[in-house]
Amino acid sequence: QVQLVESGGGLVQAGGSLRLSCAASGRTFSTYVMGWFRQAPGKEREFVAVIWWSGNNTYYADSVKGRFTISRDNAKNTVYLQMNSLKPEDTAVYYCAAASRPTALLFIKGYDYWGQGTQVTVSS
Repeated sequence: QVQLVESGGGLVQAGGSLRLSCAASGRTFSTYVMGWFRQAPGKEREFVAVIWWSGNNTYYADSVKGRFTISRDNAKNTVYLQMNSLKPEDTAVYYCAAASRPTALLFIKGYDYWGQGTQVTVSS
């Protein structure tokens, strides 16, 4: 079992940056594909980014491509989401998630474990 704890959220002005971190428990972190999702008030949770085991492969939602960067440090059992050029529409609770199999990775059902989320608020 994997426990995930996000941190790094907060309030930032439009155009600013934040870096989210997600620390995972356990010794098998490198065997999980890691993803970030977000959920805005009144909306469904949506895919943001995913990174494969070694970190060589990544994929982003169109809405964040070119602004967000996902990375991981397997030695530290941590995945990151660097968010630049933030917009008010990026305001949401951000969740990290771990997938034991590389299927349906753009969807909630593809992930086995979830963190509790961290709030990101972007003011205009």
